[in-house]
Amino acid sequence: MLSAFVNAIKIPDLRGKILFTLAIIAIYRLGSYIPVPGADYAAIQQFLDTAKNSSSNEAYNLINLFSGGALTQFAIFALGIMPYITSSIIMQLLQVVIPRLEELRKEGETGQKKIQQYTRLVTVGLALLQSAGIITLASRSQLLSGVNIFPGLNPGRFALALMTLTAGTALIMWMGELITQRGIGNGMSILIFSSIVSQLPSQGGAILQQKGGLIFGLICALGLLIIVAVITVEQAQRRIPVQYAKRMVGRKMFGGSSTYIPLKVNQAGVIPIIFASSLLYLPVLISSIVNKQWLTDIATKVFSRGDHPAYLISYFLLIIAFAYFYNSIAFNPVDTADNMKKYGGFIPGIRPGRQTAEHLNTILTRITLPGALFLSIIAILPYIVLNSSNASRQFPFGGTAVLITVGVGLETMKQIESQLLMRNYEGFLR
Repeated sequence: MLSAFVNAIKIPDLRGKILFTLAIIAIYRLGSYIPVPGADYAAIQQFLDTAKNSSSNEAYNLINLFSGGALTQFAIFALGIMPYITSSIIMQLLQVVIPRLEELRKEGETGQKKIQQYTRLVTVGLALLQSAGIITLASRSQLLSGVNIFPGLNPGRFALALMTLTAGTALIMWMGELITQRGIGNGMSILIFSSIVSQLPSQGGAILQQKGGLIFGLICALGLLIIVAVITVEQAQRRIPVQYAKRMVGRKMFGGSSTYIPLKVNQAGVIPIIFASSLLYLPVLISSIVNKQWLTDIATKVFSRGDHPAYLISYFLLIIAFAYFYNSIAFNPVDTADNMKKYGGFIPGIRPGRQTAEHLNTILTRITLPGALFLSIIAILPYIVLNSSNASRQFPFGGTAVLITVGVGLETMKQIESQLLMRNYEGFLR
């Protein structure tokens, strides 16, 4: 493996891509510490020195995780890449509902470019909405408990902060696309990966300082087990054999080959976790808007923390439901069966057409269940461990963090390996 890294550095083209990616990551991390104009930076630092965890709400922690701690710093990159992720998910869902978007998706590269433009526009719109909400919460001392980040907020300062946070999100989106085009790996995934990894040393150090070496060692061991489990499930797939019959096109014979359809056990990735946590944040958001005491009490008791049984059960079930929902729109058995029939392909023992679609749908339903259960267990396991041990609320090996870091790491390693193999070098996997 070390020789593979050395070979990657020796290749000028690949070295340039790696250095370019590292330079963009450095700029991204720098923007996570530059405060928004008008924010009381001294008050923020004082709060962070006295309280390591600003909130125990899962949706809030998810945004702070994806921003690399920039939200608690109230930096220009405070929103991180979260608006783009939400926008991408919305566009994927709309492709099933809106026929025009579905037609664009089938047009190939030209259609994908148009969908990408729509995604950018939706990202800016979501960034404006989220920026307005975060600034309002910060000025009311609700973002960081008891700290007024924007004392004496007026319309001019509000507009300046709003445009700064929105521009920060647009800049992150642009840097991610630059990495995709000129660097290594998927740009958005690489930026999220860097945000999560940057938090691990401080979170691990906080646990070691608060709970001692024994708890720290147990959490590290649990983290290694989670990483092994995530790698196993991420690589697991059900291969459906497909046979293509021979056919004559002009004077040439085509077909007669065998291949397979790879169906991953966890096709949805972390998207069900994002959906579930966002949905569970709605009661807290509604209670802050409606301002009814009974609603505030329920939201505070059940949904504002991750230790209530009702929250954990709801979180568990919602992840399973969203995993099935996402897989149903991400993989269409009917279209796959029609394409196979069009090109003379068939599954051995299964009739082409409707029976093939039913067979694919049955397999997809069966393999989605273990993947969804795995996601749910990984998501709630840190909360169970932390609640039983009273450890720090910042768990460095949380399910979302491990799923993203392992997935991005594996994908980036595969890309570097393919570059090495193209140049007759040995890769990471021998």
